[in-house]
Amino acid sequence: MKSLPPFHLAIPVHNLKEAQEFYGKLLNCQQGRSSNHWIDFNFFGHQLVVHLDDNIKTKSFNSVDGKDVPIPHFGLVLNWKDWQLMKEKLETSKLDFIIKPYVRFEGEVGEQATMFFLDPSGNALEFKAFKNIDQLFVN
Repeated sequence: MKSLPPFHLAIPVHNLKEAQEFYGKLLNCQQGRSSNHWIDFNFFGHQLVVHLDDNIKTKSFNSVDGKDVPIPHFGLVLNWKDWQLMKEKLETSKLDFIIKPYVRFEGEVGEQATMFFLDPSGNALEFKAFKNIDQLFVN
């Protein structure tokens, strides 16, 4: 797979200190520039900016593999080993999962490990890993 440029994503949060704890400490994202209204994080090589917003809206859901997947959501595709390490860290932290870690589409094209959870402001994240990364974009 060729090298991809880093993405930039800006999301709303209702509390910057909670965002610092979650993204900085729990997910180990290095903090960059900041102000009283926003913070930049190095989200695994990508620029994630959390913006203070008191008007965060509710989420909706789509059914995937019999589970209610929150939309919108964002996250990462990790390699299998790193996904296992992240799963163990998040389980140890007593994080509440929206969808607990499991393997979906087992034995099929696109087999993947996945987990969904919320940040303190209710933004949904998905971390996943493909058994075969070449199937990332295969339908």
